[in-house]
Amino acid sequence: MELWHNRILVLDFGSQYTQLIARRIREAQVYSQILPCTVSLATILAYRPQGIILSGGPSSVYEKKAPTVPKEIFDLGIPILGICYGMQLVTHLSGGEVAKSKHREYGRAELTLDDKSNLFKGVGTNGSTVVWMSHGDRIERMPPGFRSIAHSANSPIAAMKRDDHKRRIYCLQFHPEVVHTEEGTQILRNFVYDICGCQPTWTMQSYVETAVQQIREQVGKERVICALSGGVDSSVAAALTHRAIGDQLTCIFVDNGLLRSGEKEQVKQTFAKQLHLNLRIIDASDLFLAKLKGVVDPERKRKIIGKQFIEQFEAEAKKKSGGVKFLVQGTLYPDVIESVSFKGPSATIKTHHNVGGLPARMKLKLIEPLRELFKDEVRVLGHELGLPDEIVWRQPFPGPGLAIRVLGAITKERLTILRAAEAILDQEIRAAGLYREIWQSLAVLLPIRTVGVMGDQRTYEHVIALRAVTSLDGMTADWAKIPNDVLGKISNRIINEVKGVNRVVYDISSKPPATIEWE
Repeated sequence: MELWHNRILVLDFGSQYTQLIARRIREAQVYSQILPCTVSLATILAYRPQGIILSGGPSSVYEKKAPTVPKEIFDLGIPILGICYGMQLVTHLSGGEVAKSKHREYGRAELTLDDKSNLFKGVGTNGSTVVWMSHGDRIERMPPGFRSIAHSANSPIAAMKRDDHKRRIYCLQFHPEVVHTEEGTQILRNFVYDICGCQPTWTMQSYVETAVQQIREQVGKERVICALSGGVDSSVAAALTHRAIGDQLTCIFVDNGLLRSGEKEQVKQTFAKQLHLNLRIIDASDLFLAKLKGVVDPERKRKIIGKQFIEQFEAEAKKKSGGVKFLVQGTLYPDVIESVSFKGPSATIKTHHNVGGLPARMKLKLIEPLRELFKDEVRVLGHELGLPDEIVWRQPFPGPGLAIRVLGAITKERLTILRAAEAILDQEIRAAGLYREIWQSLAVLLPIRTVGVMGDQRTYEHVIALRAVTSLDGMTADWAKIPNDVLGKISNRIINEVKGVNRVVYDISSKPPATIEWE
């Protein structure tokens, strides 16, 4: 946010670890922001950073279109930390030599420390530490004014620095941001605190104070609506905006007939009765289900649902006397990063259901109070705002709801079956104490029937697939190793308690190649 004067700028060269750099700095309670390496020098200066980090990346500095930065960045007097490709780029632009390594260095490596001042202060008990390498090029000759401060078996210059009255530049061939670098956090904190002079002021309490002030300045006396789904992101966004402007905010919850069991009641209890927010609940279930009748393609489902959401919000906005000028959305920082990534937007795997097209059609101005936060920071913020644990720690739930968990055509009968199965899965995951360990757990109703035997009679009924994954951010995920006895209990309950199901299977696919949801 603009009021954060302690700011570290991370320039992204396409590394898979760039988000981790920003997260590690924020964990040190210093605000960090990611920008693509293609931004101008004027843009960099406009952010007034106290330090700049050049991330790693898959490129070689000798490629024809290798990403780079203006050389003038080294003359700003701002401390710079180059990581992996960032180190090679500093070398290349400053008159050193980068060459292909005889042996690619990937994985754990022992780093011998040749200088334990500033960047390596307090690191390495016996003059060495374990780090994580991932590079094919290495530094053959340092630029003028630099000296080596660490080496490994395969990298004679695994870290270097130039620390004089003209430039303060530090470079690492390894990745301090990953957990495999055992003292990486200390190295980054040395850079942020001691070299850049930042103070640990990035806290959720201070974030609330700053965000409230900015929302009030942005909104003034205007009316605001919030698209409330009941998930943690929209819930925290609503609570934060309400703290800023009170009754100027109206939250709109649309029951599209695709919700889980008890969802509408939980939202009403939490937001209207406990938090005392203005809450408008719209029952549009019949309309949504009518529009989805006979539709089996998942992309068509998403687009139909998105269009209906837009129309519901348009209608509600028109009802407000004096009109509505602002819309609150729970956009998070990973969404922002992806939209400005150096590598460009990702291919469209799934169309988002939500109100992405809403601002242009309704001419509403966006309020996105969470756009600088990661998911784990949003949960901390939720606690700071007094939201109950059942909201703060709620697992992600897709905007299209059960529509993309009922594979094939959607009917009330099939939704009833899936709703009951999901409720049992949720109950047993919680009872086993696994709810917070699992990123997301869900049930899927397959578009097939199988033969079974129940009560000595042949059955030909539906199949439920269970899916549970562990993840840090949802970008990648692994299937959760739920104990067999827990899986057995879930399966037994679903088959016995959910009429029309005679078989339960468990999905053990990771992401990638699979996605978390089936559609």
